[in-house]
Amino acid sequence: MAGIYDRRYDSPRGKAYHGHISWRVMERLPRGVSLLDLGCGTGLFIQRYTAEGGTAVGLDISGGMVEMARRRCPASDFVVGTAEVLPFREGQFDAVASLLAFSYLSRPDRMLRETYRVLRPGGSVAICTLGSSLLTLVLVPAVYRLGELLGVRRVGVGDFNEHYYSEEEILELFDRAGFEAIQVQRCSFANIHLADPLFRIFKAAEPFVEENLPALAYNILASGKKPLE
Repeated sequence: MAGIYDRRYDSPRGKAYHGHISWRVMERLPRGVSLLDLGCGTGLFIQRYTAEGGTAVGLDISGGMVEMARRRCPASDFVVGTAEVLPFREGQFDAVASLLAFSYLSRPDRMLRETYRVLRPGGSVAICTLGSSLLTLVLVPAVYRLGELLGVRRVGVGDFNEHYYSEEEILELFDRAGFEAIQVQRCSFANIHLADPLFRIFKAAEPFVEENLPALAYNILASGKKPLE
């Protein structure tokens, strides 16, 4: 899957989609500090973050993803592991990011508690994850079932038991973990799986949708800070 994942985001659509999410997450994080990327995949976000300064460590449950991430970002460190039990000391990082991995966690509450633990006081966390909407509750499951009937086997067409969050769910999880200054909003409208020219049309409309029709956006961007002690 690591090679499929990497090729997906190396396509023009993939670069536009992941680039937009990366930019939105970057807006919520300090630059030039020590970052932990949970569910780092093949190192795409770390490559972007470290290009503007700072250091980064990536963690992913997939050894294949980590191997490719090490080749992409040789100056950064990568670890195979789970975000629900982090192999890092308390207060080790200034910032934690997670892009498109949160929805696949069986215990998101544990991930956020672990994130809180490894952040320094005043540190920031920002995640982008799948949001619940008419699109994700009705259309996406229908596409999954159709893909299974047709025997289509590729990343993105298959049911991985992902969870689509509401803004209220994310807010409650961040609050219970102890974060403050929590911000939750919807983002993304141009889905990577849209065929051209639909992708280009949706991409052109994305800023307007995020600003004026956020209920149509299918990802959720959430951030918070660990209180100063």
